[in-house]
Amino acid sequence: MWRSVGIVAAVLALAACGAGDEGRTPEARGDAASPAAPTEGAAAAKAPSAGGFDPATAPLSSAPLGAFPYFSLPDGYVRTGEETHDFFAFPFWVEGAFRTVEGRVHMSMIEPEDDKRFSRLELQRNIEAVIDRVGGVKVSQSAVPGDAINALGDRMISDTTAGTGDIYNNEVATYVIRRADKTIWVHFDAGSSTGGLTVAETAPLAITAGLLPAEQLRRELEADGRVAIQVNFAVDKADILPDSRPQIDAVLALLRGDDALRLGVEGHTDNTGTAAHNRTLSDARARSVVAALTAAGIAGSRLEPRGFGPDRPVADNATEAGRARNRRVELVKL
Repeated sequence: MWRSVGIVAAVLALAACGAGDEGRTPEARGDAASPAAPTEGAAAAKAPSAGGFDPATAPLSSAPLGAFPYFSLPDGYVRTGEETHDFFAFPFWVEGAFRTVEGRVHMSMIEPEDDKRFSRLELQRNIEAVIDRVGGVKVSQSAVPGDAINALGDRMISDTTAGTGDIYNNEVATYVIRRADKTIWVHFDAGSSTGGLTVAETAPLAITAGLLPAEQLRRELEADGRVAIQVNFAVDKADILPDSRPQIDAVLALLRGDDALRLGVEGHTDNTGTAAHNRTLSDARARSVVAALTAAGIAGSRLEPRGFGPDRPVADNATEAGRARNRRVELVKL
């Protein structure tokens, strides 16, 4: 458990004790305004009106912040099921819709220690006091309709369980702290004995993978019989993103340079979510790559799409870096 120091030391300190509803444990953009009990301070008073929240309208904060994920818990409370991702996607409930925020994300449950009595109200009052102190605002607070949660899809629900708490049964509060270099989003919900807390800071993905030109693809295929290529897809979909076009063009050049070359196009995922879903997704992604190549004039008989899901990892799925390596498309010489 982290402890707060000074203005909240790691910055945002929480306190707790009291009542609520039961919570559960567990890779850009909504409040149906079920009114909650009135809250005090600017965290509530400065909140933008309903109708489509724009983070740029939130007041700019320059208050000193500590280390990510900023919030520390008071004596008597612990974080459980913690997950920190350098780059991740989390759905924040904002003005009646989920808004997927991408960036650095920390998710956890909040549970009481020993005989400590859990209090949703006291936890939320403390969260809001600290967010107010650093110039943040409450964006919305309301119950989330079950159909809106289900519309996220099994993959998103499974991926974010560590930080969503029991959003099927509890009201969800969302807060924003706007900084000059990033926006910090906070999700909080709690029941009678546990809560869910997620902190995300927006940041562009640092692209560390590089494109492989046709000649390098050829060399690696000849040496190893296979080569991984950098193809980016929409989250939990098989849609190829536009920034992948140069890599697709390199594969086209490879195939056009050797009319006898036949390739297996393999899709692979990490082990997040169900294996069955990931196999289906990886197969669809492999087929999307094949479709892009055949649309450019490559005969379909030269390409064989295959989806292996999480079954053939090349790195440890216990780390974010390992999972990123496992999410890949490979060309295999046939």
